[in-house]
Amino acid sequence: MFSKACEYGIRAAVYIALQSLDGRRVSVSEIAEEIDSPIAFTAKILQQLNRNNIVHSVKGPTGGFEIDREDMDTVKLSMIVKAIDGDKIYTGCGLGLKECNASKPCPLHDKFIDIRSNLRTMLISTSLFELATGLEVGLTYLKR
Repeated sequence: MFSKACEYGIRAAVYIALQSLDGRRVSVSEIAEEIDSPIAFTAKILQQLNRNNIVHSVKGPTGGFEIDREDMDTVKLSMIVKAIDGDKIYTGCGLGLKECNASKPCPLHDKFIDIRSNLRTMLISTSLFELATGLEVGLTYLKR
């Protein structure tokens, strides 16, 4: 449902949030290792997240990526998805057809409308803080 870049972007943001809760900044290489992503690809994703004010980049010997604690509540998954994949997840066809609408629906059109609506609700209502704290207490995992 999400592009590979978006999946990595969500995982990276959650990992950065978790480390930021402990007052740590993390490097691109550490993030890439923790989310099982190539370093160069991770760097490009982090640039997009930084440009969209989802994560913050600090340069220098003690630099790295971080997220302010206050921002963790306001940064929702929908913001990450939009920064990386845009809004097509909310409007695209479930079968990937270029033209799909109520007047010329694909076979999944009517069922996919509900799925998209539920997905939008979940993405808009889920914060980075919620996901990071689930990791922190061991309820969820980013890597197996």
